Amino acid sequence: MIRKTNYKGSILLVEDEESLREALKLNLEMEDYEVTAVDNGKAAIKAFKEEYFDCILLDIMMPEVDGLMVCESIRLQNEKVPIMFLSAKSSGADRVLGLKKGGDDYLTKPFNLEELILRVEKLILKNKKIEHSVEEINYIEIGKSRIDFHAQECYDIRGEKHMMTKKEIQFLKLMVENKNEVISREHILKMVWGFNVFPTTRTIDNFIMTYRKYFEEDPRNPKHFLSIRGVGYKFMNN
Repeated sequence: MIRKTNYKGSILLVEDEESLREALKLNLEMEDYEVTAVDNGKAAIKAFKEEYFDCILLDIMMPEVDGLMVCESIRLQNEKVPIMFLSAKSSGADRVLGLKKGGDDYLTKPFNLEELILRVEKLILKNKKIEHSVEEINYIEIGKSRIDFHAQECYDIRGEKHMMTKKEIQFLKLMVENKNEVISREHILKMVWGFNVFPTTRTIDNFIMTYRKYFEEDPRNPKHFLSIRGVGYKFMNN
């Protein structure tokens, strides 16, 4: 395939409403994206297995295999590709469910076309920056433990190997990049999750508990992953 010099990326568009699907495809192509458009969940899963995509736009309410099921299937194969849900469901609970299933963003129908295009661009750029920076850092040692950012795995203080999720790696990388600095909960949620409706801050607490379990000699008295009351968290690795 010959690409334009200003090619921005490839997008998998999954939408069962024909008029909306064709309109989105046309406008995204006018913005120099390559777009593969399908109208059902089974076709989406098949397309993802056969091609590489920089971003996925995924309708939720589809017959047989809905968008949430498609997202779960994709996440079993790839935890990095950005997924934006497009849905008529607009409640906070629906948005949080989309996040839990592995989505990176959620746009409610009817939406502003310019906003969708801007969000797609930011998702793709953010993912490329994360992949680039992960390759640069490669790995870090915390006491007796080690994290391999490229392989998304770690060896804990007991030498046991653990695979890490995309969000665990992103959050951990954010803390490493801001070593010895306090990071607010709001900044963490914005940089790692990027949702308009943020998940509960308890989500961050659960991640921190996991890090302490893996990397602290005494999780009850942490030396590396510190809680700063009323503000956020700090990573120390002197």
